[in-house]
Amino acid sequence: MPMAVATDANPGSSPLFMPTLMLNLACTLFRLTPREALAGMTAHGARALGMPELGRLHEGAPADLCLWNIDSPAELAYAVQPGRLRQRVVAGQPVEELAHGQ
Repeated sequence: MPMAVATDANPGSSPLFMPTLMLNLACTLFRLTPREALAGMTAHGARALGMPELGRLHEGAPADLCLWNIDSPAELAYAVQPGRLRQRVVAGQPVEELAHGQ
């Protein structure tokens, strides 16, 4: 069963903004594999929001993505730490500057 994984960031009950922490919780609490958790943050998450055209890479799709300095998806899920993001791409264009800790 596909599961969406997200932060639910809000100032009241859930001030969490770290997607990697949510990947970790999806793997450790809900026993998703790192690949399943990553799909939950991308394709399954987009589908849950009624935007099935987003969340996957394919020809002609809008390209908003992050490039991480990792060797496998498990590193995102189990090594929750800032500073591993190498590059952001928004609308197909590289974003030059990364925010502190991003």
